[in-house]
Order: sequence, then C-alpha cells, then structure tokens
Amino acid sequence: MRRLPDDIRSELKKPFGDLYPSLTALLPLLAGHAVYSVGDVVTHHLIQAGITPDVAIIDGHTMRAPCTRVPRLPVRTLPARNPPGTISDELVLAIRDAVADPPAMIVVEGEEDLAVIPLVLAAPTGAMILYGQPGEGVVLRRVDGKARKAARSFLSRFIADGTPGNR
Repeated sequence: MRRLPDDIRSELKKPFGDLYPSLTALLPLLAGHAVYSVGDVVTHHLIQAGITPDVAIIDGHTMRAPCTRVPRLPVRTLPARNPPGTISDELVLAIRDAVADPPAMIVVEGEEDLAVIPLVLAAPTGAMILYGQPGEGVVLRRVDGKARKAARSFLSRFIADGTPGNR
C-alpha cells in the first residue's frame, strides 16, 4: 500500500488531463477508444449518454457524501478495499484484472479518488480515462507515454507502507 504524502496533495487536486465543462463536450472524442471512468457521477453520466465504460471504478460516494446515482452495470464486478488517501495493492490488482478482461466494474470500499494513477499505468495506449473535477467539470486523460511518465512520477512520491504484505 502507498499513502499520499501531504506535499503532493495540492498537485493532485489539479486536473491530470484536459478539463471539460461537461461530459457532453467531450463525448465526440471517445468514439473508437477504450473508455474508463473513475467516480460514480461520471460513470452514471456516461451510462446515461449510452456509453458503457470498459472499466468503471466507483465507491458509492461523491465529494465524500453518499451518491444517490450509484451506477449499475450488467458486467463483472470486482471488490477492492482502498482506504482514503492511499493506493492499495488490492486496488491495483483489481484494476489490472479489470483492464485485462473488460468490461468490469470495480466497487471500492473506501475511496477511489486516486485510482486514476494506477489506471493510467494499466490501461492500453490510446484509452480515454474520465473522472470528475469537483465544481469544475470532467477531466479527460488520454493514455500515452506522457501520461504514464506523470503517473509513475506521482506514484514514486507516495509513501510505501511498511506493513508486511502491503509493499
């Protein structure tokens, strides 16, 4: 397990991709690409727009409050525990499993906010990852070498938990 250090929290509050005011504005860009979503609201809006994400990662909350629009998909569901402010080994393994055999939905017990980082590392080149930017819109991150380099850089700055089995 890796914990988010305080010194990069503000960096991770900035969009890790291109910010759009709404999902509608970026829908045309998704055609022909694998689509991955992180967050209940973004996933819900994708489904409402007729797009089933190849992989969806949800936690039943939005902005730390219970989400009233928890998406339901008729796909394989994978559970993963991921405490707030962390990227757990369990989440990373669930992401790898889901990406290897889509479609799938990962239901996180805890928090899915940081799942974009390991998702960028696991997703194929050209995939489109969407997540909500609270109060601002939707972030679209195209998976490419630049995105992977940035994700690896962020992850390298996380603090490794020394608990046996969580390295």
